[in-house]
Amino acid sequence: MNFTKYLFCYFVGNEPHEESVHLAVSEDGYHFTALNNNEPIIKQNLGKKCCRDPFIFRDQENKFHIIGTDMRSYDGWCSNNSMVVWDSVDLINWENERILDFSRFPETKSADRVWAPEVIFDKFRKEYMIYWSNHNTDDDLSTITWYAYTKDFCTLTTNPKVLFKPKSNLAGIDADITEMNGKYYLFQADEGKSAICYAVADKPDGPYFEPDDNKISVADVALEGNCTYKILKENKYVLIADQFRNGGYFMQESEDLLNWKAVDKSKISLDHLHPRHGSMLHITEVEYNRLV
Repeated sequence: MNFTKYLFCYFVGNEPHEESVHLAVSEDGYHFTALNNNEPIIKQNLGKKCCRDPFIFRDQENKFHIIGTDMRSYDGWCSNNSMVVWDSVDLINWENERILDFSRFPETKSADRVWAPEVIFDKFRKEYMIYWSNHNTDDDLSTITWYAYTKDFCTLTTNPKVLFKPKSNLAGIDADITEMNGKYYLFQADEGKSAICYAVADKPDGPYFEPDDNKISVADVALEGNCTYKILKENKYVLIADQFRNGGYFMQESEDLLNWKAVDKSKISLDHLHPRHGSMLHITEVEYNRLV
């Protein structure tokens, strides 16, 4: 497909009415314009009725899905065990809302954090891998990345299991996987290093190797909710992340996913959206025009 533009999917805050799906578009991947006057584009009716960390993606049949954290932060940071999912054929109308409840699996029956789900198509298994930040109350693991496979985003074909645990045994959250040249780079907020760090594997489901010198964020503030995407028609990748303590978004860029430099704030138009942990989708000219 001929992708020419960008679609950013995000939420905007910790008040219940701010924990919802918002969309913005961009022509260059650096400057963004909110859709729908930066008001929610979906009204959630199931679960907690609040969505955080929305991840938007295109499946192998050119249909779209949003999967997010089904959580109301007013209930506390250890208060959810589910994800919420929607489908669309046109990026405008979202339907088939459903809840994926992980408390029904023995491995995650005591889950009190099911955060920041993302999806990648595993070309080796020909299935979709959902991965997320998970914490259980009945084991000694920190909040780390787990995964499971699905074909339809309704049921799982495997039970949940650990995908990656930092060497520090401390929390590693908000994993985002990017494939480049046959390698899979997992970027996440590493509590042990207070930075975005990486691990690398030959397949989406690992095993992931964690280098000792694996910090890649160049910000001088704490980041989480990182998202990496390619700048179209350029040999360049951008990583954006939530400055969750200081407010605003940080952007850095790289050609090899290992060596990064900060993007000057004057070249970015993103903070006016008041975005929190979001995701990016490449879209076509037709899709962009329809959204606008």
